[in-house]
Amino acid sequence: MLSYLEFEKPIAELEGKVQELKTLAQEDPSVSISDEVAKLETKAAQLLKDTYSRLDPWQKTQVARHPNRPHFVDYVKNLIQDFTPLAGDRLFAEDAAIIGGLGRFRGRSVVVMGHEKGSDMETRMRHNFGMARPEGYRKGIRLLDMAERFDMPVITLVDTAGAYPGIGSEERGVAEAIARSMDRCLGLSVPLISVVIGEGMSGGAIAIAAGNRVLMLEHSIYAVISPEGCSSILWRSSDKTKEAATAMKVTAQSLEELGIIDRILPEPVGGAHRERAQMIRETGDAIEEELRGLDGLDADALRRQRREKFMAMGRLGIS
Repeated sequence: MLSYLEFEKPIAELEGKVQELKTLAQEDPSVSISDEVAKLETKAAQLLKDTYSRLDPWQKTQVARHPNRPHFVDYVKNLIQDFTPLAGDRLFAEDAAIIGGLGRFRGRSVVVMGHEKGSDMETRMRHNFGMARPEGYRKGIRLLDMAERFDMPVITLVDTAGAYPGIGSEERGVAEAIARSMDRCLGLSVPLISVVIGEGMSGGAIAIAAGNRVLMLEHSIYAVISPEGCSSILWRSSDKTKEAATAMKVTAQSLEELGIIDRILPEPVGGAHRERAQMIRETGDAIEEELRGLDGLDADALRRQRREKFMAMGRLGIS
């Protein structure tokens, strides 16, 4: 059943009326309401289109967190054949917040990894809501090493509110694990494509997103901290999240203008959660196209392209 966000209430009311009329027609076939249903469906579709054409950064943040949005496991299920998950960091433990392994993507052997938030309370608890501990990033480093050893491209799917900041996580060096993961991404000798499919918050996101090409879904977000965290630090209040989201330029559109990301993947009208299969398929098409664009580049060229891309961020262009 589709969940509606706060700003979608007018859409929910119209679509609810449509469903009521359709149910009435099923219960009493003699009632002719097809014209009324068609009018309401047209009105609802137009309202949905209008609403999503003018989302502000905070509304986009809500869409990026939508509970029905496709997650890592959905992309893997539909895009990766013969996926074999690999567990553990060989140092301390397994971390289910980051899933990774080997598989075949449209004829290519690849390493694929990403954050998994879970889809219900049981799976959310199991995956720690997509917030990885040090073990998750060290597992990621192990998989990157394997990708390089066997000359396999890497695909990463980013969707996290940030790394887990608990005591145990800090004691075991989460900051060091994130830094080493970023360093390993930047030094990788094989192609690395990263896609922000929902939230890309803080070092917990960029730890596996320092790729040759960084893509974002149209209504995903990417920033150094969540709008709520920014609001609590700068304004010492939780009431300024909308202002924080706007000031931080968390949207794909702002980040493309700033040169932080390389490409925006359009979402279906109403967001990725309304046409999940379509969004997953089109994301796969984009990844395939980007991998083809990196074919033929040797290890030095891949490293140089990645380094130059990230070193150019934040430059003012002053000679």
